This record gives sequence, structure tokens and C-alpha cells, in this order.
Amino acid sequence: MSLDLTLIWAVLIATAVFLYVAMDGFDLGIGILFPAVPAKADRDVMVNSVAPVWDGNETWLILGGGGLFAVFPLAYVTILPALYMPLILMLLALVFRGVAFEMRFRMVTVRGQLWWDRAFSWGSYVAAFCQGIALGALAQGIRVNGRAYAGGWWDWLTPFSLLTGVALVVGYGLLGACWLIWKTGGELQIRAYRLARPLGLATLVLIAIVSLTMLILSAPFRERWLSFPGILVGVPVPVLVGLLALRFQRALERREELMPFLCALGFFLLSYIGLGISLWPMIVPPDITIWAAATHPSSQAFLLAGAAVLIPMVLGYTAYVYWLFRGKVTPESGYH
Repeated sequence: MSLDLTLIWAVLIATAVFLYVAMDGFDLGIGILFPAVPAKADRDVMVNSVAPVWDGNETWLILGGGGLFAVFPLAYVTILPALYMPLILMLLALVFRGVAFEMRFRMVTVRGQLWWDRAFSWGSYVAAFCQGIALGALAQGIRVNGRAYAGGWWDWLTPFSLLTGVALVVGYGLLGACWLIWKTGGELQIRAYRLARPLGLATLVLIAIVSLTMLILSAPFRERWLSFPGILVGVPVPVLVGLLALRFQRALERREELMPFLCALGFFLLSYIGLGISLWPMIVPPDITIWAAATHPSSQAFLLAGAAVLIPMVLGYTAYVYWLFRGKVTPESGYH
């Protein structure tokens, strides 16, 4: 029995995208929370909490995009033209944010530091919002004629994609607050606890609204989630989200430190699984499957050999960095 290399690559790329969302999500969430933290000393601690890991987190975005280009070229050449604007804005925002990340520590004037703090926050908001828009535009479907994108320049901009953009900003904000609960102490940690509760509620409400909207807008989604036997696969997802929400609430009430962050990651993982159930096996919904978009098996095998070396190295390095900087971050930590 031969291996289905296309399926293996689909799982690898989906995993890389989720790891990017999970890791860079709390990183972007730190910038999203900047307006809610007025003290510069607290903002310095927030940035220092992600300083050792923030650039490495984005490695998974490169792996996901590179894998899509190399293994699923048809998907690449149809998705990219459909999402040029939000993806370009996202990349520019990430660059802008990265510059601000470094420059805010090099300004000698209070005014200069404040403006670079604003730039860091603005870049975080734009990057997160554009990622959500791209996700919503992909989920609602991309028009394809033959093997080419057949839609217009503004097809990505819809009420649904704007909704998913807002949802991702709020969700990243929740990840950022829960990261601060885990990694900081004192008044900043108390503020993070206060922020996590409304952000958690807003995230759950938006998950529900996005899910219901997808059911209303898409007949394939309704058939997948509400008909037998698909409902047997789909029903556990909202049930688990509900149970996780109760655990999240209890963790906040008990002032647990790590558990809120794990619960927030769980919300993202379950939402991601739900999206996978809705789209499978389409990589460019509603028409192109992963097998139709894949390159030749020999190319997939060659690339998989390289990935078998690269991915463990990236995972090992990431685990080492997170372990090395596993302690609490204080104003005296001084990573930057």
C-alpha cells in the first residue's frame, strides 16, 4: 500500500499554519493590547516577554507559504491573485511591526518611544485583521475558471471576511492576555486577568457568529455539519468548545497561570478543526481538492525528504528557545 503523499503534505502545511497562528497569535496579541496598558514600563515587560521568540514564530508562516507554492502550485496561483490585497497589507504590517519592535528600544525621547509603540500596535492590528480577512475570503469560496482565478479585485472584501477579521483580532488579543498571565506578575498580570475575561467571552461569541454565518451562507457547509453521518464528526467540536469555556472560566476564577493560555490555544485548535471539517478535501473551495492542486508525486517525495530534515530542526530549536526563556518576565529581565 503506497503512501498518499498529497495527504501527508496537506497535513504538514495545515499543521504549519496552525503553529503560526498559535505562536505568532499571542505575539500579535501583545501589540493589540498595547492601547489597554498605559504605563511604558508595563509595555516594556510585554515586549520583553516575546522578544526571545517573536521572530522565530513567523518561521511557520514561511514554511506554510513555501509548502503551498512547492507542493500545491495550482492552489498557490489561484489563492494569491484572489487575496493579493489583504496578504500584501499583512506582510507590510508585519515588516512595519518588526521595525517598530526594534526601534521602540532605541528612541531616547518619550515622544519618539510613544510613536514607535503606536506603530507596533498599529502593525499588530493590521496584520491580524488582514489575516482574518484572508481566512474569511478563502472560507466563503474563490471563483475559478479552468485553472485560473476568475474573480474580481475586490472579491475578498465582504461582510463575512470583515467579520472574520474582527474575530481574529479579538482572538489574538485573548492569546496575548493569557500569555501575559503566564509570563508576567504583579499589576501587569492582574490587568491581564481583567482583560482575559471579556476577551474570552467576545472570542466565544464571535466563534458562534462566524460558525452560524457559514452555515447560512454555504449549502455545502450545512450539508457537512447538519446531515448524517457528517453531524457525528462535527457535533463534538462545539461540545468541546463549551467544556473548554467552562474550564477557562474556572482557571480565571482560581487565578491559574498556564491553564488560561492552554484554553485559549484550545479555542483556536477546535475552531481550526471545525474549519477543516467544513472545507475538506478542498484546498481552494468550492472546486479544487488537494489532489487536483498537487504537483507530481516524485516532486512531493523529493520535497518531503527535505522537510523531514528541516521540520525537526525548526521544532527542536523552537522548543529549546521556549525552554530557555521559560521563566517569568520582570522589568529587570532586559532581554532587549
